[in-house]
Amino acid sequence: MGGNASKQCLFGGIEISKLVLGPIETNCYILVESGLGNAIVVDPADDGEGIADWLSRKNAQLRSIVLTHGHFDHIGGIRGLTQRFPADVCIHAMDGDMITDAGKNFSLFTGRPVENLPAHCFLTDGMKIALGKEGLRVAHTPGHTPGSVCLVGSGFVLTGDTLFRNSVGRTDLPGASTDLLMDSIRNRLMVLDDATVVFSGHGDETTIGHERKRNPFLA
Repeated sequence: MGGNASKQCLFGGIEISKLVLGPIETNCYILVESGLGNAIVVDPADDGEGIADWLSRKNAQLRSIVLTHGHFDHIGGIRGLTQRFPADVCIHAMDGDMITDAGKNFSLFTGRPVENLPAHCFLTDGMKIALGKEGLRVAHTPGHTPGSVCLVGSGFVLTGDTLFRNSVGRTDLPGASTDLLMDSIRNRLMVLDDATVVFSGHGDETTIGHERKRNPFLA
């Protein structure tokens, strides 16, 4: 498949692998429950068939597809993946229309329109997603999009396009808000332990402690 894969450590019984996919090099994360094979795909950015092949090679059973937000570069692989592994697609309701509308997810302007069937379930703040020993907690973090969410696990957080290493998500697109983004980062992410590993939607991993000290947007 296209893209690079890097295997991460175990966090609370969850093995995290990263696939870098698509023209904008978006990070797709596959979370597999150690010993059981139950899997969640977070942000199937592109090459759904390739993600499905990865799951098959690992004998992993896809339980759900979770979207941190609805931009085209995070949802492009949904159709190909669900054709092989029927699974619930979950997104925050405030971004729900984006996965079905190429104009709203901005793919219409790339020459490769991305439109999917409506989501099966909507994520809400505080919702728990069962996986591993402690599961994942949904944190609603609006700013990059109205329905952006982060997924908080035991010792890690998946931040989508809310927080990056030494940077933050862009807020120059329709529906974005710099004030909401910074409020989300300060009050939903910076309250996490410094050792918390950050897996973001683009680029390399970081930690909450590093961003607290070094991120110029948080100075």
